[in-house]
Amino acid sequence: MTLKEAGLTEDKLIKMYETMLMARRLDERMWLLNRSGKIPFTISGQGQETAQIGAAFAFDLEKDYALPYYRDLAVVLAFGMTAKDIMLSAFAKAEDPNSGGRQMPAHFGQKSNRIVTQSSPVTTQFPHAAGIGLAAKMAGDDIAIYASTGEGSSNQGDFHEGINFASVHKLPVVFVIHNNQYAISVPASKQYAAEKLSDRALGYGIPGERVDGSNMGEVYAAFKRAADRARNGEGPTLIETVSYRFTPHSSDDDDSSYRSREEVDEAKGKDPLKIFQTELLEEGYLTEEKIAEIEKSIAKEVNEATDYAESAAYAEPESSLLYVYDEEANS
Repeated sequence: MTLKEAGLTEDKLIKMYETMLMARRLDERMWLLNRSGKIPFTISGQGQETAQIGAAFAFDLEKDYALPYYRDLAVVLAFGMTAKDIMLSAFAKAEDPNSGGRQMPAHFGQKSNRIVTQSSPVTTQFPHAAGIGLAAKMAGDDIAIYASTGEGSSNQGDFHEGINFASVHKLPVVFVIHNNQYAISVPASKQYAAEKLSDRALGYGIPGERVDGSNMGEVYAAFKRAADRARNGEGPTLIETVSYRFTPHSSDDDDSSYRSREEVDEAKGKDPLKIFQTELLEEGYLTEEKIAEIEKSIAKEVNEATDYAESAAYAEPESSLLYVYDEEANS
């Protein structure tokens, strides 16, 4: 599906490209910072950006809610987080808007942008999304909710419970499985026997759709249909995006123990960032000069965010119990 056929405007496409490029450049910078010993941990979404950007921009970024999983850097940037926010989290500084430097990186949460914090146990955000959906339905709020997880996490009980409840009560949630073909070191063939994970939607009585995570038009169109269904009171949808994880599971993982360099290099030859960039050039939305201008602007922002976060203060040790116990009761 072409970008024009998906109903995307020029202004939105340029913003999508800028956000996608920012996600990639931040991701790459955090890997460098980790390898140089400046930040302790990072987890990557490289290779999955089209799936994330196409999904996020199908929502109303001024009022809808996002319950992302840990690879959804591009999603939270689309919903309003900044490069500085991300770097403050990576360096675990006091100004980190996600947790004040208390939580590991990529556990996103920012109330001002309706990004709901997640926990380390995977897929617990699915029941949370159903709860927000129920509250919205009871209040008559015209919102849709994005809730995502990886294909490995889709085997957890919370996955079933959240979708089942939302399906029964026709709640305005779009449930997403970002299938990058590996759950840490376990390939998809050893995780599930189904041909498509989107077929699980049949068991909940809701629509299910599988999309090519490298095709921006296809991804956006699928999520726009699902978000419109949710907002119109027709209930949830389950969407599976298929892409490939370019990096190890995390900075603590050695992926050479379970997949070959040839396999990874072949996948990188189909980089979704390059595919989207080529589409924008061929359809006349971007020029080489504009791409260079955007690249320069983003490089400047990433550098400034890195410098700011690296020199920012850590939280005071005395603040370690804040948000854990009731402050008034312990004062």
